[in-house]
Amino acid sequence: MSRSKKVKSILLSTCLVLVLAASAAVNAYADTPGTATYTVVGGDSLYKISRVFHTTVDFLMKANNLKGYSLNIGQKLKVPGEPYIVKKGDTLFLIAQKYKIPLAELQRANNIYTDRLDIGQVLAVPVSAYAAEDLDLLARLIMAETQSEPYQAKVAVGAVVINRVESGLFAGSIKDVIYQRINGYYQFTPVANGWINRPANAECINAAKDALSGADPTNGAIWYYDDSCTNQFMLSKKVAIKIGHMVFAIE
Repeated sequence: MSRSKKVKSILLSTCLVLVLAASAAVNAYADTPGTATYTVVGGDSLYKISRVFHTTVDFLMKANNLKGYSLNIGQKLKVPGEPYIVKKGDTLFLIAQKYKIPLAELQRANNIYTDRLDIGQVLAVPVSAYAAEDLDLLARLIMAETQSEPYQAKVAVGAVVINRVESGLFAGSIKDVIYQRINGYYQFTPVANGWINRPANAECINAAKDALSGADPTNGAIWYYDDSCTNQFMLSKKVAIKIGHMVFAIE
């Protein structure tokens, strides 16, 4: 083999080793693509963690092979997110800007509330676990239910769907909640009358995005109806908030 070919061979081998080493370093922090690691602290629950990482309790249980809802302080959980390795000059503020997320969200995801970071430290950056089809379907429901209602009511309708997903009382996904039948009846009128199939406008898409990002003007409502409702079952629910002509209620 000529000298030049030997040099090329050595360089290629070196590059391959570096690539494999880099890959191994990343995989050490993310066991599967699209996941990061969160360490449980005092006061945590699966529901609280699901809100931080814009996901569902069902997702967390399946991703971590959990059989129950109890957690231990210091327990490591796979969460939807990106692992980020701290570099020289990094601050939480700059990292939050890089990923275009609120600083408070990054702080809570890592339970870090000081300015100190260590080079090589691994942070969990929250990302949404919801798919584009979830956004589209949720936006279409919002469009059908709230065409003349204020923006806050639109976000609130989206929040009710997500609250149902995360409550454990209804189906375990956005699609399944929206199309769910209970006692033979669809839970949302637009599904029964076909209005769910109409495209959403930009405002309703933005409202769905806000709801998927954790905005909830209702503070946990899982029911809603308009102020002309005469259904005694719905009227028996505890009212959380009224927005426009819509009433949002909790169990």
